[in-house]
Amino acid sequence: MKLHGATALVTGSNRGLGHHFAVELLARGAKVYATARRPELVEVPGAEVLRLDITDPASVAEVAELAGDVDVLINNAADTAGGNLVSGDLDAIRSTMDSNYYGTLAMIRAFAPILARNGGGAILNVLSAAAWTTVDGNTAYAAAKSAEWGLTNGVRIELADQGTLVAALVPGLVGTQTLFDFAERTGIPLPEDDVVDPADLARLALDGLEAGDIEILDRIGADAKAGLAGPPRAFAL
Repeated sequence: MKLHGATALVTGSNRGLGHHFAVELLARGAKVYATARRPELVEVPGAEVLRLDITDPASVAEVAELAGDVDVLINNAADTAGGNLVSGDLDAIRSTMDSNYYGTLAMIRAFAPILARNGGGAILNVLSAAAWTTVDGNTAYAAAKSAEWGLTNGVRIELADQGTLVAALVPGLVGTQTLFDFAERTGIPLPEDDVVDPADLARLALDGLEAGDIEILDRIGADAKAGLAGPPRAFAL
């Protein structure tokens, strides 16, 4: 997948990894739609900014109508703070699943025909190593990412005939404010050597997308995938 000259749409571009995706895509010569629920917070010079709430069908449909030239869809936006499944707030758990699974699916369903019309293109879903090694303190997020992994594998099969590459980025600890807030809230110390700079992760992901990889892993992601051959385990910080 050549990114120079491509047209990409990035969800959740107002901060963190989504911001770095948009910046790096522009640096590689792509046209970029940078989207967020609060577009006034998006600061990506050179991008076309659109309001998008991936959990609102009308918002998804409106953006699909406006961005009919997209051939790269990066599903990055997601609620990350669901808490634990047994003791957590049920509305927060539903919100986490709604954004990670149903929101991602809504974007894919809306843009699959657009990608087909534009030659196939690519979809990159931002997952997490938590999909394979759950996280005590936020097991709802881990469950949602597990569901999104299954979604990604299923969509890859369904869209193969139209020539759409469907890839998953599966990182471990991404150095965003969301991660630092989680560590502060739970009191879990972060191993600094394992925290990945989001700018570096965006470059890794886009390199993998250009190479045609279907799973793009950092070190922790690779370790988590290898661990699936053994007994279930929790993510150890």
